Amino acid sequence: MNIADLRKSYEKAELSEDASEANPLKQFERWLNEAIQSEVPEPNAMTVATVASNMRPSTRVVLIKGYDERGIVWYTNYDSRKGRELAGNPFAALQFHWVELERVVRIEGRMEKVSDEESDTYFHSRPLDSRIGAWASPQSQVIDGRTVLVTNAAKYAAQFMLNPPRPPHWGGYRLVPDEWQFWQGRKSRLHDRLRYRLNDGAWLRERLAP
Repeated sequence: MNIADLRKSYEKAELSEDASEANPLKQFERWLNEAIQSEVPEPNAMTVATVASNMRPSTRVVLIKGYDERGIVWYTNYDSRKGRELAGNPFAALQFHWVELERVVRIEGRMEKVSDEESDTYFHSRPLDSRIGAWASPQSQVIDGRTVLVTNAAKYAAQFMLNPPRPPHWGGYRLVPDEWQFWQGRKSRLHDRLRYRLNDGAWLRERLAP
């Protein structure tokens, strides 16, 4: 089969101005809850896009760990590639793609680290293996093989036993949105696409051509 011939007609739902929330966070919460209730695979998975100092973009998939009126939160290694890129350019973009619901949410904004208290609370809620893993993996660095990870994990497990502290290089980020986009697939490629952007401190909702 020619890959160019792969296509699908999107006909599951619609997204109108009248039926959408005036606040994008509420619209996101509605769609996220529907994705969870629909049991789509990993509804909490999102792509994070960052840009390096040489202007090269990069993406990776992470898991959302919280959201409120302040923004969208996830956790990672601050010394990873994304951490280094965010240190030099504190702006990022997120994307959720719920294929089964024919929906995409895109979020853009400024990044900030969450407080140490928030990072500590989440870190200590993780399974023990995950807490040891945060110490064992020099994320984004070149290693000689998987043995490096296994050896590190054994070393830190022996050192910390059942109570590993949060590594100083590990913690949370919060994206503070200034733009949201909600995309609902529609028939004939005439998709619904609503954008919310901050305008003098208020959210302006507008329709974009697909």
